Amino acid sequence: MLERLKPLAPYLRRYWKNLAWGGVAVILYNTIKVLIPIVIGHAIDDMQNGITESKVVHHTLRLLLIAVLSAIFLYITRQVIIGASREIEFDLRNDLFSNLERQAPSFYHTTRTGDIMARTTNDLNAVRQLLGPAIMYSANTIVFTAAALPFMYRISPRLTFFAFVPLPIASILVQYFGNRIHRRFERIQAMFSDISAKAQENFSGARLIRAFAQEDAEIDSFETANLEYIKRSLHLVRLMAMLWPTLEFVLGLSLMITLLVGGHEVVAHHISVGQFTSFNVYMVQLTWPMIAVGWVVNLFQRGTASIVRIDELLKQQPAITDQDVTPQQLHRFEDAEEIAGDIEFRNLTFAYPDAPAVLKDINLRIPAGTSLAIVGPTGSGKSTLVGLVPRLHDAAPGMVLVDGEPIRSYPLADIRRQIGFVPQETFLFSDTIRQNIAFGRPDASQEQIQDAANIAHIGNEILEFPKGFETMVGERGITLSGGQKQRTAIARAIIREPRILILDDALASVDTYTEERILNGLRQGMCTRTTIFISHRISTARNADQIAVLVAGRIAELGTHEELIARNGYYTSLFEKQRLEEELAVTT
Repeated sequence: MLERLKPLAPYLRRYWKNLAWGGVAVILYNTIKVLIPIVIGHAIDDMQNGITESKVVHHTLRLLLIAVLSAIFLYITRQVIIGASREIEFDLRNDLFSNLERQAPSFYHTTRTGDIMARTTNDLNAVRQLLGPAIMYSANTIVFTAAALPFMYRISPRLTFFAFVPLPIASILVQYFGNRIHRRFERIQAMFSDISAKAQENFSGARLIRAFAQEDAEIDSFETANLEYIKRSLHLVRLMAMLWPTLEFVLGLSLMITLLVGGHEVVAHHISVGQFTSFNVYMVQLTWPMIAVGWVVNLFQRGTASIVRIDELLKQQPAITDQDVTPQQLHRFEDAEEIAGDIEFRNLTFAYPDAPAVLKDINLRIPAGTSLAIVGPTGSGKSTLVGLVPRLHDAAPGMVLVDGEPIRSYPLADIRRQIGFVPQETFLFSDTIRQNIAFGRPDASQEQIQDAANIAHIGNEILEFPKGFETMVGERGITLSGGQKQRTAIARAIIREPRILILDDALASVDTYTEERILNGLRQGMCTRTTIFISHRISTARNADQIAVLVAGRIAELGTHEELIARNGYYTSLFEKQRLEEELAVTT
């Protein structure tokens, strides 16, 4: 059990004072609580010599004082221990989120969102219950039993022996059922992750499901998964249903033995009626802790199973880190120093794990302040190439350079802060348009937000919305059109005033007229910055300082628009094809 709790050791050490005070409160609470049967026993024996009003008041006040003190220390116990469990839950949630934020995109390509959500909610709650109620009730049970045992032994060693004879049976049962509960709960949590993932995918892909009329099929599939989850949960319920009555039977057996043996002891005048009453009150006080053992075992098994799942996320190391950054380089941008924006790919070859090379022997330099357009067929590695600049993927050391230095020598946060990136798949948060544009620059003024929106040629359209820039865009920006989402994402990149601007096919969803307006705005506002954009349109690429044609992971052609047209290669054929399409569109 202690081995399973090892991942929580740093958090338990952090709050050891709280837990220590909680331990003191537990000891005081149970030390006072253990006096109640003694007072009751003394009262009964005292009453046998004659009942008077003063005796009743005296013993009542003693019990009332004990009850008040017991209640105070019980409150402190719950406040401190349960409070500490909430604090640890808070820290765990923050650490989980921080670690997940640092993960490379490849982590999310192989890990389902629903599984992550299940671990950060359901599993985290199970750990909190382990650290709170489970520890508190376990401590109360252990301390009270240890405190009561000497008093019970003092009343009658023989009666104490027979009363506790059934308890080893309970211990064996708890161990047996506990292991089975642990295994079943692990399977239940795994199934819950599957259900969460399926629900998340259906909610995110709701439009696609409706477009393909697959609602009924998805409902049936979810119901099948849900039935499996219920089936596994019912197996656990049946196990718990066997544990609780079994523990109650053992407790009942112990009480029966107490009545039989204790009654004989009273008849034989070995103990008084008051002592026998005190002993029975002790047994009654032990009833709830004994019954709670089953619940606590359940909490411990659930919690330890969840600790393993949470620890897997906490131990997940980011694939892309600052490990190559020296201490001197770590603070290179403290004085607001900026990069010039000179980018070079030197003998670059790149492959994803367990896959063939996507990029092969790329040699390319983009001088600071110039623009590069990348064109080529689908799957040729264009997005992968530009993704290496903000280190969304990591190439081998020395293959990607910025201002003549390996990109790995720059701190991740600093280099990314100077890059404006518009990915191929536009993502907007479920927030206002203003917040989405100002995402990378929260301190931006309304004027700066408006200027960025105007450069992206979406400012006027936003102002036509009833709430303007305060319009909520809905889940993933679903209330906006594809073109509006792309232009909002462009504005989000522009407002950062980056030294390097990367547009990964960011104009695919806008018409050629709007595209031309956006490009004109970019040329005016970003003329001193390095710009890289991927496009399938010659109209987008033709005014770039350089155009790279990427085919099968290699640079097939490189030059200006005029130079590439003169070569009569892939770029020329693409240009002729698109010009023919435009002429046909005009004639029709």
